[in-house]
Amino acid sequence: MVLGENMMLTRKKKGLSQADLGRMIGTSGDVIGRYERGDITPSIDVVSKISDALEVSIDYLIGKTKMELDKQALKRLEDISMLPEENKKFILNLIDMALRDFKVKKAHNS
Repeated sequence: MVLGENMMLTRKKKGLSQADLGRMIGTSGDVIGRYERGDITPSIDVVSKISDALEVSIDYLIGKTKMELDKQALKRLEDISMLPEENKKFILNLIDMALRDFKVKKAHNS
């Protein structure tokens, strides 16, 4: 199960035990273990609490994306989306240029 696996990997990466995560969302470590093994499936409300506690998106937890966006990255994307269209295009063009340069350098170093 993708949800359980992503929960476990993210939890371990953050140095949390199942009991730690359980306390953070108001349940036990045993229940977290059952979620991670796929024995039971959490409700959407519980998945939302888990994503908040682990500071990742629900999409990442359920396997819809491989991008592990933390709260700071999500906040930046939200801030960019609130800019006037002209400013948003400018920032996205800068990002595109930086990515293109990175890919070119990576290709030359391979």
